[in-house]
Amino acid sequence: MSKLGYIRTSTDKQLIDRQVNQLEKICDEVFIEDGVSAVKKKRPVYDRLINQLVDGDVLVVLSLDRAYRSVIDALSELDKLHQRNIEFYSLTQNFDTRTPEGKLLYTVSAALAEWERSILSKRTKEGMEAARKRGSIIGRPRKLKPEQVSWAKSMMLINGGVGTITQISSALDVSPQTLKRAIV
Repeated sequence: MSKLGYIRTSTDKQLIDRQVNQLEKICDEVFIEDGVSAVKKKRPVYDRLINQLVDGDVLVVLSLDRAYRSVIDALSELDKLHQRNIEFYSLTQNFDTRTPEGKLLYTVSAALAEWERSILSKRTKEGMEAARKRGSIIGRPRKLKPEQVSWAKSMMLINGGVGTITQISSALDVSPQTLKRAIV
């Protein structure tokens, strides 16, 4: 019987030391997935871990929400694990998913994780909208400054166009697509 730990971070900037320290104490191996949302369909490290688990093994996480953020996914994955005679163990939510009570607590924890994710998403969108209304530009910084866009437009207009999009974008050190989006 092996105990395999799983750590997931939503961004590659999150610190995982606490999770690693706790899981390494009890796990034979710890799998780390950086910068991947729990609701993503493709989680290569998670998939590799699940494929490595065999009859009698235990999947260990620090907390249920580090593996699943949807009730449906959490219940579906738990059923798949149980069908293969693999146990699920959460260090912070010490419930036995093989018992009716444990499965109930697992389901409630999954529901709370999904709710928390929805609330966080809603607050983030509200914050971004408020920032937009204050005049903030949301998203990646613009690659071209307004004066560079003006210069590019003037270069294209002088004498029927001094340079092509490719030449001008090269002079500005951006891709032609970036320049096209900026001048529209």
